[in-house]
Amino acid sequence: MNSFIETERLLLREITLEDIDGMYALDSDPEVHTYLGNNPVTDKNQIVDVINFIRQQYVDHGIGRWAIIDKSTNDFIGWTGLKFVKELTNNHINYYDLGYRLRRAYWGKGIATESAIASLAYAFQKLNADAVYAMADTANVGSKNILQKLGMKLIETFDYNGSPSNWYKIERETFEKRLPMGKGI
Repeated sequence: MNSFIETERLLLREITLEDIDGMYALDSDPEVHTYLGNNPVTDKNQIVDVINFIRQQYVDHGIGRWAIIDKSTNDFIGWTGLKFVKELTNNHINYYDLGYRLRRAYWGKGIATESAIASLAYAFQKLNADAVYAMADTANVGSKNILQKLGMKLIETFDYNGSPSNWYKIERETFEKRLPMGKGI
């Protein structure tokens, strides 16, 4: 199992089949899925498929979402990180997408922000990305606040699978000004 980043409180590492219980706790929670289409998983076999999909992204693109582990308790918090998107989304293709999803017990503790900063640093320092994108349902105020705190700029609102969504972007230069490259990972 590969660990990619360690922050003050978190370990970000590959998601493995050992994360089934944590991923199930995360994705079976209806509140977690409020802005994700309201379609929580109902059995662990669905989680196996999700984990296998993420692991294939590691093989195909050298990147995929990472498990967020609480360093002090070894608890599975959720996932964070980048995925390389090859499907057309909002007139974009072949781009890095920033995302995160946390178990409800960890909301409001700065974990999404902490893990997203580390993920962006990885994108710009290790992957040499010029820009990273993100999207969030327009009603998801929590994600909107996190993305803006990161320095991501709201570019536009668009229809994503029948829901109005905000499209965000951050370029390397903007990130470097907000967080000097030596302080990332």
